[in-house]
Amino acid sequence: MNFIKTTEQDSNYNHLEMMSISELLKNINNEDKTVALAVEKAIPQIENLIEQTVSKLKIGGRLFYMGAGTSGRLGILDASECPPTFGVSPDLVIGLIAGGDSAIRKAVEFAEDSTTLGWQDLQFYNINQNDIVVGIAASGTTPYVIAALEMCHKNNIITGCITCNHDSPLSRTAQFPIEVIVGPEFVTGSSRMKAGTAQKMVLNMITTTTMIQLGHVKGNKMVDMQLSNNKLVDRGTKMIMAELNIPQEEAKKLLATYKNVRLAIKNYHHGNK
Repeated sequence: MNFIKTTEQDSNYNHLEMMSISELLKNINNEDKTVALAVEKAIPQIENLIEQTVSKLKIGGRLFYMGAGTSGRLGILDASECPPTFGVSPDLVIGLIAGGDSAIRKAVEFAEDSTTLGWQDLQFYNINQNDIVVGIAASGTTPYVIAALEMCHKNNIITGCITCNHDSPLSRTAQFPIEVIVGPEFVTGSSRMKAGTAQKMVLNMITTTTMIQLGHVKGNKMVDMQLSNNKLVDRGTKMIMAELNIPQEEAKKLLATYKNVRLAIKNYHHGNK
């Protein structure tokens, strides 16, 4: 099969070093404008993967992201934001990167080329059939990710992927592939740009939609968020004021007592029955 990586093809722009700052910015922005439209085309695929994710998490399973380099970092970023945003356990969405945690900051040479480390990383978490594993790779060819997904299938674990090339080895491996075809990068092969933006957008969609489906949002508010700073305490207070139509001081006291917007609202209703 003749697999062509559009993410590696020559940029539509040349002589970048001759461009002014303004020209560079406008051209990068023009490319970025195409990303959301590329994501839109993948919505049916994204929906299929989210349906699987929701069903697994409802029976006590976990969502794992796996990637190397930028893709791995984006998965870890999305996973790390779920507990503060939705009040869920840090063990519910887990991000893994080739080369381990040190690779978050510094590239670990050849880690992504390993065909055994990915499955080892999953085994550390006692991966099982209730879980779902999503491989992230702009190229769609990362051995660390593909080999791990193959082992998942041997162990009856459902898999998905996010990639930016059509009909890649990763897409053909994953049971629920998502392909967001963003085309050549502004700087040839720099897949942290449009491909990275596309992956971030899809990851936002996966966890946000899943958490709403699991009941962690009320109306349009993050009622289960962790109150980890003054800004969030203030936001929580305003949510309670709006929901219960009570003064700020009373809302503050409720939040201080129950440490959670949902519980504060629930207990106020119980106390006023």
